Amino acid sequence: MVVWVEVAFLENFLIDGVLLFLSLRLARVRVRPFRLFLSAAVGGAEAVLFPLFSLPKRSAYAVKFLGGALLPLLAVGEKRARPYIAATISFFALTFAFGGLLVAAYSFFGVERAEGNAFLVEQAPVALILSGLLLFAALVFFLSKAIWRYRAVRRSLVPCTLRVGERTVRCSAFSDSGNLLTFRGEPVCVATAAAVFALFGREAAAAGRISLTTVNGSRTSPVFACDELTVEREGKILKRRGVFLTVGALPRGEYELVISPALMEV
Repeated sequence: MVVWVEVAFLENFLIDGVLLFLSLRLARVRVRPFRLFLSAAVGGAEAVLFPLFSLPKRSAYAVKFLGGALLPLLAVGEKRARPYIAATISFFALTFAFGGLLVAAYSFFGVERAEGNAFLVEQAPVALILSGLLLFAALVFFLSKAIWRYRAVRRSLVPCTLRVGERTVRCSAFSDSGNLLTFRGEPVCVATAAAVFALFGREAAAAGRISLTTVNGSRTSPVFACDELTVEREGKILKRRGVFLTVGALPRGEYELVISPALMEV
């Protein structure tokens, strides 16, 4: 098997650069281009130089691990330990995941490879590696966005109680700064159909209708008058009387009410 040094360096430079970029984003650390390129270059040099040394197997794995831990340190460049630890954990997790993906791809496509002490030399088409890298990066990127969005929503949820006469409904609410709906000059909250039905029942009489615009287009929805909205936030209780509700499609299982930010002002 013939290994071209330039190709090996460039290949590992690209892989380490993408994995480091994803690690910094996952760790919520600022991406500094110079440090990112420097760290990726060191990773490429490590990949080229490491197989040239004959080390005992345990020592080889220890050196490989320390070399991997060096890359996030160069990329982060902060005095605090927490960003570095988070980036390092993310980098090793992504490295193992991508390595497993490559091994599976090599096995499926019958790629020739030779194993050494804590390193792997393969003779794979560049297109296969880059395609796998781009696919892996896209998957991690979209999953991380979904996870961070979910965490942000969960942190913003507040328990609340809706009351109409003697009926009360307790639910989780999300305060969305993008909810600018108004009816007769007053803010409007968006609730699930189940919450509105439990609160008003079949005899509900709409106070009017409001136009809603979503990714699926525009439609009109009935508006109902709720006697009182009670919100528990940071140990404080906010009460709002005469709150308007409309029916909307909300993420199933996450929350039942989207509160207008105007109602959250103390």
